[in-house]
Amino acid sequence: MNALLVLTNLPDRTAAEKLAEALVEERVAACVNILAPCASVYRWKGVVQHDEEHPLLIKTTREAYAALEAAIRARHPYELPEIVAVPIERGLPAYLDWVAAETTPSQ
Repeated sequence: MNALLVLTNLPDRTAAEKLAEALVEERVAACVNILAPCASVYRWKGVVQHDEEHPLLIKTTREAYAALEAAIRARHPYELPEIVAVPIERGLPAYLDWVAAETTPSQ
C-alpha cells in the first residue's frame, strides 16, 4: 500500500481548519478530518502540560509525505509539532485510488 494516515494536533479549531484547507488546496492531502477537542498531557521543557488540542487525521501517500510534512511545519504554531505517519495496510481500493489521485500534482 502507498497510502499513509498522518496525525497532528492543533491548539484551536481555527488553526486546524486553516491547516486542513491549505493541505488539501496544495494537494499534499486528499482529506483531513478535524476531530473533536481532546485533552493532551505531555512533558515540555521539563514541565508537565495539560492542554486542549484538536487532532487532525490526514490522508496522503508516501510520495506526497515530504511535501506534506514541510507544509505542516511551515504553518504549525507549535515549536515542535507532532507529525506521525502510519502506513495504511488495507482499505477500500477505490478510496485509496482517490487518495492517490488527489495528492498527485495537477498537470
